[in-house]
Amino acid sequence: MNPAPQPSSARLVTGWSVAGLVLLLPTVVVAWIAVLSTDRGTRCLMYGEQCSTVPGDALYGCFSGALAAGVLALAWPRARWAGARAWVVLLQWCTQITLGALILSGA
Repeated sequence: MNPAPQPSSARLVTGWSVAGLVLLLPTVVVAWIAVLSTDRGTRCLMYGEQCSTVPGDALYGCFSGALAAGVLALAWPRARWAGARAWVVLLQWCTQITLGALILSGA
């Protein structure tokens, strides 16, 4: 039994959601590498001096929020409230970009 074909907009939203989930961990790793490659990041790592003032809870919250929004967008029924599903994917990407910016602000 073949599932009903999805409209192209539903496939597009699914693609963006999957792309966000796939890129979430590499975003965090690359941002931390960029931070730790600076003089300030190295001093924080080695001596505990000049560390970022961004609270860790904000970083964990952004990571969890991006992950939860991505999973919610994938689990959301394709035919119901398609506009709201697109907004969830937008929230996922905004949260993920905010996470990267927060990590990089510690540089």
